[in-house]
Amino acid sequence: MPRLAVRRGGAANVPPMTEPSFLGPIRIGYDRIADDYFKSFPAELPWQPMDSGMVTAFVELVRAGGAGPVADVGCGPGKLTDYLNCLGLNTFGIDLSPGMIEVARREYPDLRFEVGSMTALDLPDASLGGVIAHFSIMHVPDEDLPGVFTGFHRVLAPGGHLFVAFQTGDEHRVRTEAYGHEVSIAYELRPPERVAGLLSDAGFAMKATLVREPYAEWEKAPRAYLLARKPEA
Repeated sequence: MPRLAVRRGGAANVPPMTEPSFLGPIRIGYDRIADDYFKSFPAELPWQPMDSGMVTAFVELVRAGGAGPVADVGCGPGKLTDYLNCLGLNTFGIDLSPGMIEVARREYPDLRFEVGSMTALDLPDASLGGVIAHFSIMHVPDEDLPGVFTGFHRVLAPGGHLFVAFQTGDEHRVRTEAYGHEVSIAYELRPPERVAGLLSDAGFAMKATLVREPYAEWEKAPRAYLLARKPEA
């Protein structure tokens, strides 16, 4: 399995001097809420049928393509990483927040988790069978999103699959409180067709788009799920 060039602890958690400025507040916010965020999850992921169907489709597509390693980018405390691993995928997690990675390593010690940013994935070219970004691209501003998708395309092997999930709309929001902590976590609501267009521009072939309405009171916007594939060489 490819390794991130990031060491555990110490200087590994110091962000590079040249990273985009928007990452700092996001890292600080998620560090503050890491433990409470994990405790808020039930024992099993509360999948709504359409959500689980899209995740299952991603898993089956990756398997059909040879089941290379899968990166869960923006993995948070690792719940989804563990779920994908239980479904048989060779999955590892990457997250901007050292606090989230600390929780993930504590809760899932048999899995691999690394501190890193989707804006600068430190992974070899064409090394992955799949990439999943589950409600994590929403923290990336519009001007930085094309570079993120180019990075996803670079690390996927030809024929590899990408799954992204995000809240839909056309609005910039900032969350100032979460789980009893003061934070400043900015996020974007985007139309799915805009994201699909950016994926196409990055070289992906779109395979499926699902948009569903909120089904729980705490959901404030519809959800979009996009499946795309890096074409064969």
